[in-house]
Amino acid sequence: MTEAAEINIGGFTTVKPVTEEVKDICHEVKSEMEKKTGFRFKDFIPILYKSQLVAGANYLVKVDVSQGNGGKEDECVHALIFQALDCNGGKLSVTGVQHPKTIMDPLVPF
Repeated sequence: MTEAAEINIGGFTTVKPVTEEVKDICHEVKSEMEKKTGFRFKDFIPILYKSQLVAGANYLVKVDVSQGNGGKEDECVHALIFQALDCNGGKLSVTGVQHPKTIMDPLVPF
């Protein structure tokens, strides 16, 4: 199935392993995620994501933050990240976070 065939107009794609692009996006907004959760993440490993095409793109990402944070072994953060269109500057912003989550918690838009 092609990427285009997988897109649900207005909806999120199925869950996929993160790409290098999505990893880079997550690392660019890590400090914003830390501010929103009130935690400083020693380890920060994006693992899964869904995306949605809007007037830009939404990325719903599961990030493993369990190692070295003194938290639970399977502790994660779910982050909703918006990327504006290039013609609008392409700016990234974290529009929401859910923490703590576990590895088993599904990625559900919020």
